[in-house]
Amino acid sequence: MENKFKQIGNWMAEQEIGFTFLTSTDNIFYFSGFYSDPHERLLALILFPQDEPILICPAMEKNDAKNAGWKYEIIGYSDIENPWDAIQKKVAAKGQKITKAAVEKDHMNVSRYEALRSSFPSLKLFTSAEEKINRLRMIKTEKELSIIREACKWADYAIEVGCSEIAEGKTEMQILAAVEYELKKKGIAKMSFSTMVLTGKNGASPHGNPGDTPIQKGDFVLFDLGVVVDGYCSDITRTVAYGEVNEKQKEIYDTVLNAQLAAISASKPGAACSSIDLAARNTIRDAGYGEYFPHRLGHGLGLSVHEFPSLTETNSLKLQEGMVFTIEPGIYVPDIAGVRIEDDVYVAKDGVEILTNFPKDLHIIK
Repeated sequence: MENKFKQIGNWMAEQEIGFTFLTSTDNIFYFSGFYSDPHERLLALILFPQDEPILICPAMEKNDAKNAGWKYEIIGYSDIENPWDAIQKKVAAKGQKITKAAVEKDHMNVSRYEALRSSFPSLKLFTSAEEKINRLRMIKTEKELSIIREACKWADYAIEVGCSEIAEGKTEMQILAAVEYELKKKGIAKMSFSTMVLTGKNGASPHGNPGDTPIQKGDFVLFDLGVVVDGYCSDITRTVAYGEVNEKQKEIYDTVLNAQLAAISASKPGAACSSIDLAARNTIRDAGYGEYFPHRLGHGLGLSVHEFPSLTETNSLKLQEGMVFTIEPGIYVPDIAGVRIEDDVYVAKDGVEILTNFPKDLHIIK
């Protein structure tokens, strides 16, 4: 934690930033070790170039923050108090006229922006905090990697459970419920995102919504899910077949698998995100399915299920040792089939380590 404060403190000093004001749950957890979902209440963390940070949270959560290991000042406020008054007084007491602050521009809402401006009239310039924090979070420590590995093991287990639940006539929601129930029995309290179980034609919607569609022989069943362990996410997609599928479906599946393997082979330190995306995308284009691969190849993974960077064919950012991201090509042909195969990968010194390990060869459930 201290190293994180030092890195962002040095950045603020270089950029002549008076303070960084964070409001997103994930970034506050990253710097403080304290996780809270305060709903509409203000949760914030103020970081300074040299002074100690200040955490702002509902008074009823002060002890939770201390128990999480937070050893610096806390501004706790009740539901009938205005936290901005206390924030203004604490920062003003430091005796500095602040003209530039960093905020999470992708997260801060207009109401809180206006409150910040009103509390600090001397502020003339707001810069993006994400620019620095995204790159800090992009490189995982050994401790972070160990937790993500554990989350990935549970994701593999969830796919195993899902496959064992497949039977003719069972609905998407029945299988989904069974998967999450088994995870909760094992102590997994939270999913990375809303679990997807899509069967047949429903799988042709990349972000489809599970419902009461029953599984039938000859269907593909697509699972997209992840679990949270100690704040860190996993994210896996597997597509399996229930009963024998036709040649067109097999062709689509094999194309997606070959694209994913090509992208994994292209992944190594120094490779551009664009080259990895194109390794998969060109495989799919060459097979005649280019128009049916409508999304990026993958995304960073960590405290958030979708983190920096985005792996697209236009992103020239080079991979660095310590990054964790997904590789998830897909083909979605309306009224025929949808197939996606996704793994979480870690950039090691000489290549990548695959963190999700449920088998990827076409799995046919009889």
